[in-house]
Amino acid sequence: MAALKYAGLEDTDSEEELPPGWEERTTKDGWVYYANHLEEKTQWEHPKSGKRKRVAGDLPYGWEQETDENGQVYFVDHINKRTTYLDPRLAFTVEDNPVKPTTRQKYDGNSTAMEILQGRDLSGKVAIITGANSGIGFETAKSLALHGACVILACRSPARGDAAVQRILEEWHKAKVEAMTLDLASLQSVQHFAEAFKSKNLPLHMLICNAAVFGAPWSLTEDGLESTFQVNHLGHFYLVQLLEDVLRQSSPARVVVVSSESHRFTEIKDSSGKLDFSLLSPSKKEYWAMLAYNCSKLCNILFSNELNRRLSPHGVTSNSVHPGNMMYSSIHRSWWLYTLLFTLARPFTKSM
Repeated sequence: MAALKYAGLEDTDSEEELPPGWEERTTKDGWVYYANHLEEKTQWEHPKSGKRKRVAGDLPYGWEQETDENGQVYFVDHINKRTTYLDPRLAFTVEDNPVKPTTRQKYDGNSTAMEILQGRDLSGKVAIITGANSGIGFETAKSLALHGACVILACRSPARGDAAVQRILEEWHKAKVEAMTLDLASLQSVQHFAEAFKSKNLPLHMLICNAAVFGAPWSLTEDGLESTFQVNHLGHFYLVQLLEDVLRQSSPARVVVVSSESHRFTEIKDSSGKLDFSLLSPSKKEYWAMLAYNCSKLCNILFSNELNRRLSPHGVTSNSVHPGNMMYSSIHRSWWLYTLLFTLARPFTKSM
């Protein structure tokens, strides 16, 4: 009983009633957390029941969610002309106690973006995501934007980029999102993009190299290089070099390179063990789409590892990531057979 009294729990008998000094709050994405004003701490679990909760449904008519200068969420009742830090939906919370896997890692293949970003306030952070108008890039851009980050969608097609921006704004009209043109198949376009971004005088905390082509027929870019190699690797390599100074000035910052487990099924050395440049940008006669993709993904990882070695002492980390096997995005659109294979695998792979 002494312990209960010390914790302030003996004053209430309802499991859902908060002890003295505790306050119930919500995050931007609807998760409920609890603030202890006496000990100046916050936690996800209810201090008495240990349950996790989230609010259900939309805000009542006339209400709007805002964020103050300290990043704290508050609510405006336009009908009654008042503001409050208490979410009007708190009376309609639902319990959320997902069963987590009994492994040592915090997240696994079943984790969602919202679970990983739960409770995070990314206000003031700036992110660039290549290929952000669809697929993994779009979901990443949306998730970061809904948590307060300023997100640049770097897209080859201005029309598709603008459409992706509108889709995000439909979910949250105050999201800070913008589309900028970037064609990784043109080194000149990469340079123009970097110059345009720098002219904004923004920091850069996250550079996510996501854009890629898969299974594309052989073709040369305007720079005379095989297109899969340039779009998947060299264009990103050049982009990071051009923005390296901004990343350093914005530290702590990070580069994330979306690679693939497919990198294991290729080789970029000749019979003597030396790097074979002809394997990086092969001629039409030596070209095989799947091998070219695998090769570009291996280059991604080698680049990311070396980049981390060079820049981590300066507060910029770099990581490569495998997003999941045969995720059903638009990457398979180049050939009907790939689309068929991805469609068949869809029920067994991670969703967007």
